[in-house]
Amino acid sequence: MKKVYGVILLVIGIAVLVSAICLYGRDEKLNQYQGQFFDCFDTVTTITGYAGSQEEFSEKMDLLKQKLLHYHQLYDIYHTYSGINNLKTINDAAGVEAVKVEPEIMELLKLGKEMYEQTKGEFQIAYGSVLSLWHDYREQGMAKPNQAKLPAKEELSKRAQHTEMGAVVLDETASTVYLTDKEMSLDVGGIGKGYAVQRLAEYARELGMEHVLISVGGNVSAVGAKIDQKPWRVGVENPDQDSLEPYLCTVDMVDQSIVTSGDYQRYYEVDGKRYCHIIDPHTNMPPEYFASVSVLAKDSGRADALSTALFNMEFEEGLSLVESLEDVEAMWIGKDGEIRSSSGWKADEKK
Repeated sequence: MKKVYGVILLVIGIAVLVSAICLYGRDEKLNQYQGQFFDCFDTVTTITGYAGSQEEFSEKMDLLKQKLLHYHQLYDIYHTYSGINNLKTINDAAGVEAVKVEPEIMELLKLGKEMYEQTKGEFQIAYGSVLSLWHDYREQGMAKPNQAKLPAKEELSKRAQHTEMGAVVLDETASTVYLTDKEMSLDVGGIGKGYAVQRLAEYARELGMEHVLISVGGNVSAVGAKIDQKPWRVGVENPDQDSLEPYLCTVDMVDQSIVTSGDYQRYYEVDGKRYCHIIDPHTNMPPEYFASVSVLAKDSGRADALSTALFNMEFEEGLSLVESLEDVEAMWIGKDGEIRSSSGWKADEKK
């Protein structure tokens, strides 16, 4: 969804402003370190935290990387991995048999079903048959812009018939997932990364990291505050990529997550018109309401799903949903640059 900046402006859709060195406790001096890796969820992961030495920080970074890589493999719909039943395994077995899965898949799919109900179908994990068609056309259009085309509406409608959430059967007792429709496929692109970031934040606490900022693409999660008890300051990227202002505003975060969905990174053009990667399950087409939607919430997985759903909704409908939820705020950027937000959104605007 987004792109990466450094220490001052960090990650696709998100800029992170951090300090250099802080003191912790009475005697021990902890330095602030930052590490990056590029192996998970097709984006850059940046982790900012504190340790007594670079070696100590690097050891924990390695553990966090291995944990996130495991989630990446579990939620992959394109590749198989030795010894792992992942989402591709489930999709390949659609209409054939139930697949035994790890708890991390079961819990993600349960959350996906919950968010489907909460958003009245605007967020859909069983929409893979339609998304895969758009993916193919987008890839072809990006490779050969002069030959870019849209999927046929008839084919989109045909595939949309194989997206019923009721066909996703979760058996928690047996730890199995079964897609009863052989033409169905799961795609958790709108929630998988956010869910993994939330679990990674919880794992960081298990490792004793109480002051951490994790950024995986456009998904940013703050574990605690900074070590001086000041909040982490995170900036929301300007969807106008030609603007001299790289980000629109900053928000202060403590034990919160922020996720941005937008139309300005993953898209292709047909006859001069932009078509982004987010597809509305009710129309089978990319929505045209906003340039981006950012969601601030306690849970990164929920924020991820909500940012996708809100991108598909008209403003008043989306605002009503956000205002009905506890500890959730949102900001919408219109195609014309207009900024609107929920009642509890607090930001230092840069424009």
